[in-house]
Amino acid sequence: MRKVISVVLALVLSMSLLAGCGAAPASTAASAAPSASTATANPINLKWALWDIDATTYYQPLIDAYQAKNPNVTIEMVDLGSTDYMTVLATQLSGGADDLDVITVKDIPGYANLVNLGMLEPLNDKITTDINLYGGTPEQITVDGNLYALPFRSDFWIVYYNKDLFDKASVEYPTNDMTLDEYDALARKMTSGEGADKVYGAHYHTWRSAVQLFGILDGKHTIVDGDYEFLAPYYERILNEQKDGICMDYATLKTSSTHYSGVFYNQQVAMMNMGSWFIATQIEKAKSGESLAKNWGIVKYPHPDGVEAGTTLGTITSLSVNSKSAQKEAATDFVNFVCGEEGAVIIAKTGTIPAIKTEEVLNTISSMDGFPADENSKAALNTVKTYLEMPMNAHSADIETVLNNAHDNIMTENATIEEGIAEMTEGVKAILG
Repeated sequence: MRKVISVVLALVLSMSLLAGCGAAPASTAASAAPSASTATANPINLKWALWDIDATTYYQPLIDAYQAKNPNVTIEMVDLGSTDYMTVLATQLSGGADDLDVITVKDIPGYANLVNLGMLEPLNDKITTDINLYGGTPEQITVDGNLYALPFRSDFWIVYYNKDLFDKASVEYPTNDMTLDEYDALARKMTSGEGADKVYGAHYHTWRSAVQLFGILDGKHTIVDGDYEFLAPYYERILNEQKDGICMDYATLKTSSTHYSGVFYNQQVAMMNMGSWFIATQIEKAKSGESLAKNWGIVKYPHPDGVEAGTTLGTITSLSVNSKSAQKEAATDFVNFVCGEEGAVIIAKTGTIPAIKTEEVLNTISSMDGFPADENSKAALNTVKTYLEMPMNAHSADIETVLNNAHDNIMTENATIEEGIAEMTEGVKAILG
């Protein structure tokens, strides 16, 4: 018996040594390793700060997929609302909230503000996905060598249009190569009716980006320049459209808190400038019957003369970890999952553009049930140049406030274009020093 035991022990020792010599490469070993949250059987509840649960199609599929791999983890969504999300979030975090673990970052100004306040955990050495897959976005949001968020969505602006309204007016559909002059002419041609039967040719939501960002498509300016004379022609164009009834009145939209989705669902607008994030929602609402615009399409964003078609504006939505979370390791694991390749495929299947874009991802979106079947709509997903709506700047949150106030004054005609631009220039230059 002693001889048998000795032989068995010797065999076990030999096998252990062989396994050590044949260790897998680092990348394979990392992919095979259990996630941080599955390394323990202890129940973990992560609170995920976000907005618009009911209107967002990918939250639950992401949670379901992650919890299937990590059965000891539950993800609790905390909806802070979309209107003032970043302000509400910053207020909660500044109050010492440690029960929010995973933070959804809506925009660059909000991100800069949270970084400045020390509310986000650095992720540099905790990222498990090849950083090159994000197309240079992480480099654009790195602050003093530290990356505090990973993008999981990367949206860009396109034009949505109602095919039934165009067919009824016997007007040809918009194309993937429209100058701003051509877009204006088409919007005027598609405006008709009065009162409840009125159809507006174009729609601009109350965000300043719906107007100001036309001005940065030529690559000569950014929205943090400190000099805003270049915006004058774009305000003139859209105020003229508003005066002529081509688009809805800004002040009315603002005071009534009208959501852009509603006017498209109710077929009140023929064309609408909006981000690619609306694709998934429109598909779902058209299926459910909430959106009456069942026959619709998308085309590339209109551009100034001399700018290549397919040039557009982009936004990123990112995930961060609360620096005061008591469950940073598990929260980071969830962030890596959502922002990684697995998360990208799940997000794409809902018709939303993930931060990691591959041919497979774009084909997944364009081939999903409910996506417009025409070739123009598929081609609209391919961009040639995307400028960040708000580039990373330590003062971007303060700059955003100045630009929003001036925009509101111009569009409600409480200030002339010249006065509004002067307000922007003076206010931003004072911030930049």
